Amino acid sequence: MIDEALFEPKTLYPFQKRTVEQIIKELDENGNDFNLLFQLPTGGGKTVIFSEIAKTYIERWKKKVLILTHRIELSVQTSKQLSAIGVSNKIINSEVKTLDNQDDYNCYIAMVETLNNRLQEDENFIKNVGLVIVDEAHYNSFRKIFQYYQNANILGVTATPLSSNKALPLNDHYDELKVGESIASLIESGYLANAETYTYDVNLHGLKIGSNGDFTVSSSEQVYGNYFMQEKLLFAYEEVAVGTKTLIFNSGIETSVRVQETFDKRGYKIRHLDSTFSDKDRKDILKWFKETPDAILTSVGILTTGFDEPTVETIILNRATRSLTLYHQMIGRGSRRLPKKDMFRLIDLGNNVRRFGLWQDYINWKDAFHFPDRFLESRLSEQEDLTFEAAYKLPKHIQEKVNMDVLNSFNMKEVYEEYIDQGIKGKKAVDDSLENHFQAILSEADDFFDGLELQDALQEHIEHRLKQYTKCIAKSTKNYFKYLMETYNRQLRQKLRANLDDE
Repeated sequence: MIDEALFEPKTLYPFQKRTVEQIIKELDENGNDFNLLFQLPTGGGKTVIFSEIAKTYIERWKKKVLILTHRIELSVQTSKQLSAIGVSNKIINSEVKTLDNQDDYNCYIAMVETLNNRLQEDENFIKNVGLVIVDEAHYNSFRKIFQYYQNANILGVTATPLSSNKALPLNDHYDELKVGESIASLIESGYLANAETYTYDVNLHGLKIGSNGDFTVSSSEQVYGNYFMQEKLLFAYEEVAVGTKTLIFNSGIETSVRVQETFDKRGYKIRHLDSTFSDKDRKDILKWFKETPDAILTSVGILTTGFDEPTVETIILNRATRSLTLYHQMIGRGSRRLPKKDMFRLIDLGNNVRRFGLWQDYINWKDAFHFPDRFLESRLSEQEDLTFEAAYKLPKHIQEKVNMDVLNSFNMKEVYEEYIDQGIKGKKAVDDSLENHFQAILSEADDFFDGLELQDALQEHIEHRLKQYTKCIAKSTKNYFKYLMETYNRQLRQKLRANLDDE
């Protein structure tokens, strides 16, 4: 049993109260054969809103409400809020085999897989359900439950009304989308903390896209698990976030473990958490994180939903994603507002901001709901052009080592187009670029080995330049680009060796 005395009900803000009234009115006007999807940003109080909707629905329609979740933490959180506002409820977990006392409860909170197993054995497992509320409705695992409640209203709730499976759009099951307050509006009204965003250009060459449309874990491990990326992460943290409570999101367990090792060596207070941890270990780590002022928690795929720690001051995306939903879920973990917290830091190490825009930016969710394919393709296809046009910005610690005035004097696209206009082969732009990198290193290097170290530090800058060149000539096969990089670096080493002493 949940001790109601330990949980104070959350009072609805004015915008939340308006939302409850509007959704109840929609259900009233459209009758039983109507499914509504409601969008509200992470941190906007979805649980408080749909708990109040459940209470109002039970009182007005005298029917039961079923709330579906996919995480036990969400079930417990919802049950506490319902109990606090006087709604008798029961969590259906794996231990609940029968419901003999259905008159004792007006609302049920169920894990989707558990409920599906019970409904397969008895499709009337829960009787007299008039409203099904689906938390985190963008997940497709809930669809299997809908067939049992065709005569009930379904209210889906999500921060991002985009299906987790492109082949199964949400508009197949929901008749209408109601868009709630925007992130910018919630920030302006003082309900959410604002994000101060720091982006670091990252070489994502080597990432592969999997069957789910996102970058694969294995390719992400290769990109983010190496020494240079660990150093870049550490540098970004030390430049922006030292002394703040920090949450680091990674794609793979190996990467996260290495992050812990890297920060441990520098004496920072850091713990690692992933889905293989026991419930006890997880609770212990989260308790430590909550109680330690400048704690760092590095995690994998476990804290994007059902986790609420308002004291988080910095979010680090130590991964790349093609999922707008995941992007918003991760950042949302830092957006909780406190009396002394109206801002949080966001460090992006996956070119995600370039891919999706700032977290606070306006998004046309109606367009996403009605035309999901067009919405996603337009955003992701812009990435190549953005990558091509954007100037590569070197990290500050590398800028201090090379001659930035020399580097900034060269623009691959402009030089290439100038040669073409003059009837000269565009390949000469690559030669000029190589000379430019050589001069930037030569003026700062003490000897050949120092020059080689600077050349290694400039690899991402070199790659960015050569990618611009391959875009200009419309010849960007992997083999050609690999040949170009190898040749460029070999010739640059030869020039350094010829002009710098080995001593």
